[in-house]
Formats: sequence, C-alpha cells, structure tokens
Amino acid sequence: MKTIFLDEHTHFDEPCVATIGFFDGVHRGHQYLIRKVVEKAKQAGMPSVVVTFDQHPRAVLQKDYVPELLTTNEQKFDLLARTAVDCVVVLHFTPTMAALTAQEFMAHILHHQLKVHALFIGYDHQFGYHRREGFADYVRYGQQLGMEVIRNDAYVDDEEGKQVSSSIIRKMIREGELPLANRCLGYPYTLTSNVIGGFQEGRKLGFPTANLDIEQITQLLPAQGVYAVQAQIDKTGAWYRGMTSIGTRPTFHGTSLSIETNLLDNYHANIYQHQLSIAFYERLREEKCFSGVDDLRQQLVQDAENVNMFFNQLNE
Repeated sequence: MKTIFLDEHTHFDEPCVATIGFFDGVHRGHQYLIRKVVEKAKQAGMPSVVVTFDQHPRAVLQKDYVPELLTTNEQKFDLLARTAVDCVVVLHFTPTMAALTAQEFMAHILHHQLKVHALFIGYDHQFGYHRREGFADYVRYGQQLGMEVIRNDAYVDDEEGKQVSSSIIRKMIREGELPLANRCLGYPYTLTSNVIGGFQEGRKLGFPTANLDIEQITQLLPAQGVYAVQAQIDKTGAWYRGMTSIGTRPTFHGTSLSIETNLLDNYHANIYQHQLSIAFYERLREEKCFSGVDDLRQQLVQDAENVNMFFNQLNE
C-alpha cells in the first residue's frame, strides 16, 4: 500500500475508485466499505484509494474538543495497510479546507487532484462546510464532474444483528464491554505508551506492574476495572498474558488515574522507558477498595488465575 500526504502539487495521473472518511478504528464497517471500493476498482481496472485526514476535523473546528479516538494515526495507517486498498491519501485538515463546500471539495480535490472516477460514501457520512448537503447533492455534483457517487449500505454484525460504527464501539469501550468492542473492531482494542515509574505497591505484593504514561495516550480509555490483556514490548516479538488495572488505587487512597499491568508468563525483565502495547480482551471485575493488602493480594492471585483460565479457553 502506498501512502501519499496530499499537497497542492499532488495530482494523480490516472482515474481511481475512492472513498473518504476519518476511519477512526478502521473497524469491520470500514473494512466492509473498503472491500467494496477494492472490488469496484478491480472491475474498472483502476487503483483503489482511501482518502482520510491527519487529524479529527472537529478538533480543528472546535479548539476545546478532545476526540475520544479508537486509534492513533500510526495504528490507523497500519490497519489500512492490512486491507487490499492500493493507496491511502492523507489530507491535512485546516480551517481553509473546512470552509470548502461539498461541491468545491469534490471539484478541487477529488476530481481535479485525485481524478476520482467513482466515489463510495459511507451510509452515514457527510462532508463539506457545515455538512449541510446530503447524498442526493453529492450525486448531483458528481454527475456534473463525471464522477459516479455510490452510497454504501451499513455493515451489520451477523451475530449481534447491530450496525457497526465508531460511536457504538466507543460506547462499548466506555462500558467495559471489550469482547463486543473487539468483535466490531475485528481485532483487540489496544493502547500503547511508555512505561514510567510507579508507586511500587504491586512489587511488594508479589505482582510488579508496568505503569503506562497516561499523558501519552490520546485514545479512549476503557471503563475502570481489571482486565485480561496481552502485552507486547516495543511493538515487536511475543505477546504476554497479563492483567491490567485502570483506576485510582483506592486501597492505597490514590486519587489520580493510573494504568498498571502485571505481566504473567514468568516475565521479569526491566521494561522502564520501553513502550508497552496493551491489547484488552475481557473485563474481569470492577475496581474495588480492599480492607487491607492481604485481601488485595488474595484477589490478585484470583485475578491471575482468571486471566489464565480466560486465555486457555480462548485458545481451545
């Protein structure tokens, strides 16, 4: 897959079949849309293109808006690379671009620069200044430009019977429903950050933890609680079983939020200042304030057993 960061000098030499969107999460609904683009492009003998943005458009338009992202740009581009699309075009979203009407955007960028022959629109996607125009308008503008505009139907999960969307997945993650979120994503929800020094209470209990730097995380955090996870160091090599706590450490009278992971599989190496990726699979329990460290230690032993039981059953 080729990635192109569009500027005013970029012009495609041949027509293409494209779709456009922010594609946060590159979930199964997005993957379904991209498959349709790829199929149409192959039939037409043209390259397939995904047009996306380098930052959330709303974050540009509303300075106080903090998007609850499912993926970082790095993760998004990696997930797009796993599809069969030929090219990803990344637009630098600016107030100037935001001021373009849908007709101007289609004419100047999609038609003139990218030579889009056929454009797939997600079932609920709108673009252009204030997003005032709808699918019928896009079709009309496309006809004027010689561009076919196609509305893609919503992707519905066969087992759940529900439409898959980024907003639905965010709701699941906020509520700690990671198995459902992962089913809709098509992969385990993952956070990555540097490991920083912590409070050392876990080590005293026999469960040393790697503490993630929350300040580096731009994605939506799952609901507070204890999770069965898999962890990878520096984005290479093996994935280790682990248990991750998201919370304020109430047993130790903590007040600030922390993300702490105990790696199982007899992993004992020092990973301070290394990157740790945490893939969330199942919420084991809510965060709880224990009467003392002995009760907490006993619960951690049970949590570790539950993690191993979960992954043993998952691998059967």
